Amino acid sequence: MSTNVSKTVQLSHGGGGKEMNRLIKDIFFKAFDNPILRNEEDSARLHFNGDTAFTTDSFTVAPLFFAGGDIGKLAIAGTVNDLAMMGAEPQFLSSSFIIEEGFPIDSLKTIVLSMAAELKKSGARIVCGDTKVVPRGCADGVFINTSGVGRIINNGISVKNLKHDDVIIVSRDIGRHGAAILMAREGLAVESELTSDCATLWPIVEQLIASNVEIHAMRDATRGGLSAVLNEWASASQVGITANESEIPVSQEVAGLCELYGFEPFDLANEGTFILAVPQDCAEKTLQIMQTFCHCEQAAIIGKVNDFKPGKVILNTPWGSSRFLDVPQGELLPRIC
Repeated sequence: MSTNVSKTVQLSHGGGGKEMNRLIKDIFFKAFDNPILRNEEDSARLHFNGDTAFTTDSFTVAPLFFAGGDIGKLAIAGTVNDLAMMGAEPQFLSSSFIIEEGFPIDSLKTIVLSMAAELKKSGARIVCGDTKVVPRGCADGVFINTSGVGRIINNGISVKNLKHDDVIIVSRDIGRHGAAILMAREGLAVESELTSDCATLWPIVEQLIASNVEIHAMRDATRGGLSAVLNEWASASQVGITANESEIPVSQEVAGLCELYGFEPFDLANEGTFILAVPQDCAEKTLQIMQTFCHCEQAAIIGKVNDFKPGKVILNTPWGSSRFLDVPQGELLPRIC
């Protein structure tokens, strides 16, 4: 951007004139460049063949920058992951920005470049978008909405498809995103290398599908964490799920923060961790693929589907007792995504 342009976003950047055109061309078009976007039509012209997944999400995380990511990386990974969890190859995304007057141009550039880098991990493209600038105090820096469509290449994945004796697998240690946001928000001065797990999951899912793994259900454990996913599955499929607490990977940093604040790691949000339900006879194959090819070294079998207490999730503790693992209640950590 030329030196005569303001270093912060002004209301004129959303006014539809020269300033807005310069902002869009110099920042958004430059980072997201592709032939469809370059057409500059009011709508992107797309071609679909077969079943298509469609999702949308809005991102309002505070703070905007955190260990392991930022709101831009989060927006791309979050939408791509929603498509991937349906067995859909991410193809096209839209991206809309609501920017507060006075937001630093350099910070906006950093967020947009982060989005562009994350797009490359799935091959998806941003083909349309929108920019609005609102007066100071009407937004908290920047909000982003992303919608995505993808070609479904595995039609058998559903929250209603869990079967008796299915094995439950988690891709990595849980609770990292919620804990990282908490640390950034509270300004905790602790010696820790804890980072958010924010990541695009399509490369992992693509490898599992290409290896003909029979996936019955799959879900990224975002808001509500592991607890929310397992309870949703148990209710939707009317099955019981038993999980073993000692088998669920939790980092020492997350465990320490949970002890300090009285949280449960099972309830904390993730942004690059997913849960699978697969038949028992292909569980080891699934683990081997994930651990060997997909950088999921901590992937672990954590439980099993059964007919005991349909609609409920039971957690076996390391001390030989059991308890219900309920859906989290209340607002645990506001604006984690």
